[in-house]
Amino acid sequence: MLHELLLSLLGYTGDLIIDIKESEHLSSQTPISDECTFKLAPDINFIDPSDRELIERIIALGFYYRELDRFSEKSRNLSWIRSSNEIENPFGTVSDMSKGKRENPSVYRRALANGIVEILSVYRSAVLHIEQLLLSETIPILATVTQCLNKFFSLLPPLYKLILEIERDDIRGGQLLNLLHKRHHCGVPELQTCIQRLLWHGHQVMYNQLASWVIYGILQDQHGEFFIRSQEARDVENSSSHPDISEKLARLSTDDASLSDWHLGFHICLDMLPEYIPMRVAESILFAGKAVRVLRNPSPSFQSGDAVYPQMPKSFQTRHELAGQSQFRRETVINMGMGEDLLPQSEADKIEAMLLDLKESSEFHKRSFEYAVDSIQGIAASHLWQLVVVRADLNGHLRALKDYFLLAKGDFFQCFLEESRQLMRLPPRQSTAEADLMVPFQLAALKTIGEEDKYFSKVSLRIPSLGITVKSSQLDLQKATSSTDGVGASISSASSEMSSEGWDGITLEYSVDWPLHLFFTQEVLSKYLKVFQYLLRLKRTQMELEKLWASVMHQYHTGFAKHRNDRDKCSITHEKRQRLRPMWQVREHMAFLIRNLQFYIQVDVIESQWNILQTHIEESHDFTELVGFHQEYLSALISQSFLDIGSVSRILDGIMKLCLQFCWNIENQDNSSNTSELEHIAEEFNKKSNSLYTILRSSRLAGSQRAPFLRRFILRLNLNSFFEATARGVLNVVRPRPTTLSVLNQH
Repeated sequence: MLHELLLSLLGYTGDLIIDIKESEHLSSQTPISDECTFKLAPDINFIDPSDRELIERIIALGFYYRELDRFSEKSRNLSWIRSSNEIENPFGTVSDMSKGKRENPSVYRRALANGIVEILSVYRSAVLHIEQLLLSETIPILATVTQCLNKFFSLLPPLYKLILEIERDDIRGGQLLNLLHKRHHCGVPELQTCIQRLLWHGHQVMYNQLASWVIYGILQDQHGEFFIRSQEARDVENSSSHPDISEKLARLSTDDASLSDWHLGFHICLDMLPEYIPMRVAESILFAGKAVRVLRNPSPSFQSGDAVYPQMPKSFQTRHELAGQSQFRRETVINMGMGEDLLPQSEADKIEAMLLDLKESSEFHKRSFEYAVDSIQGIAASHLWQLVVVRADLNGHLRALKDYFLLAKGDFFQCFLEESRQLMRLPPRQSTAEADLMVPFQLAALKTIGEEDKYFSKVSLRIPSLGITVKSSQLDLQKATSSTDGVGASISSASSEMSSEGWDGITLEYSVDWPLHLFFTQEVLSKYLKVFQYLLRLKRTQMELEKLWASVMHQYHTGFAKHRNDRDKCSITHEKRQRLRPMWQVREHMAFLIRNLQFYIQVDVIESQWNILQTHIEESHDFTELVGFHQEYLSALISQSFLDIGSVSRILDGIMKLCLQFCWNIENQDNSSNTSELEHIAEEFNKKSNSLYTILRSSRLAGSQRAPFLRRFILRLNLNSFFEATARGVLNVVRPRPTTLSVLNQH
């Protein structure tokens, strides 16, 4: 009876102690029983009820041992390994075997099973010690067994419930770590120590995956258990109806693959993220791994030295020398010339040492883990900063975007608009609009841009699909009128509006090389493009107002010199000038508003924000900080230019359209209906300009921090209190709204 009891403690039943489900064949694939099946044989009647109850309590440990041992054997079974192509294909997808027929293998469960095996070995040693003790001395059997196995009564049942929950809910990966971390907080010291050991085994796997990710940029996660997940693998897994996705991925160039990896290649899987790891820390781990992938996989053009990277800017040299880091600057320049590894081995060793310290710790310390992750993220961000800012000349590209997208090269765009002025007066042709506009674009470049500007080659002019339907009769009429008048003065207001809407779709594209695509994303370039289109329309409007004055004054002087001896014609010309005098006041009001708005955006907004960005670039040594500063820079440009306020942007859009219509109607002076149209345009301009001033001077907008120079703009705009007086009519506060003519006569 003694040996049968001891054998039952190791999971083997017989005649005295039976398994009520022994008829079932037990294997590693047999599900774990959800209740204890070890019982004392019912036909044994010579055992007291109290002893029977104690024996059944003892032999329950044997059942728990057997189930834990079966779970360990199943989880540690490596028979699912067939070949490397069954584990992972070149695109990182899970093998077909792991998808369906058999249960998904789990390295985290294997680690847990290794910990359980350690505990079971201690249990077996205790059973062996009981056998030796009972054979050497004549002592009460049940009391001795109970005493020697006392601590296992508080260990094996909770462990059995743990594996039962794991099997029932198919808990794997980070979910398993989360479950162990929750069970670790208990009031039983022995059980807490045991769960802590199991958690240590699980963390060893996590640290190995973490080391592979942040040291080499490789995601070692064949079974989808790490909280960093490959987006590409998930897309391929879900693309059974799209078999050509793998071919598309295979055709990606190195730069495209790097871009895809950085922006869309990897993400945080919340299901596998343990709750005790904050999202901020997980994002730092994600960034560090992606940064290491970039640093360890440079573009072939970068490796071959085809791309020209200028020397370190003087601002960076001065800052490093003042900080006593001239050696860093010297090594940077050497690396730029020799093309050494972007991530030195010493830095990789430093990261590995930090992770090794975490692995060797018997407990998981959240603060130590977060400190190590922050340090690793800082190392990756620092080297990525050196790559993007110093070696790839980020500041030069930022200045190029400022020159061309923010119209800092005013002479170039002034020349471009002058060369394309006549072209833009006609509606763009769907098929040749881009080619037509490329001619004045290249002419302006030849006249204003020198050979030293190497960034102009990265800028290209585009006109997206126009979607404008122009009737052939309108086109013929416009061709006829343009042929009879050298300046195209007889363009109708309808075609002028169509022209304005069509050419407003002009866009610029900027060719971004590796690794700057990490910084200049499509979202960033779209924000630049939004500001560019707004500024180009503003500059075009200002130029048309100036050209209108010069053109008409030239006509008047020519007419006066030609007909100075003809009093009748001279009187007609004088009468015409008197009739249009109020319109010249309207033109001056338009030009005044457009000039002040342009000065406000170019000087108060763009230049001030550019200086702030330059200060941040010089003071920062972290890539993630630079990305944040640049986002703040773009947001400030958009918000302070009122592009994110629908009411203001609509009013400004309407004002620019009215200004262009006014210019084209003034040049068409011979039309009898022109005067009434001009008065209508003047009245509409008066309404919109007063509404604009009313909105801008509101306390909610002028007093906010979003536009620190808005009060200065309003002060310049409200010269001689003109807008303040006319805006009262809009607000209907003091007196009725003044008429257009009375306002013109006041100014």
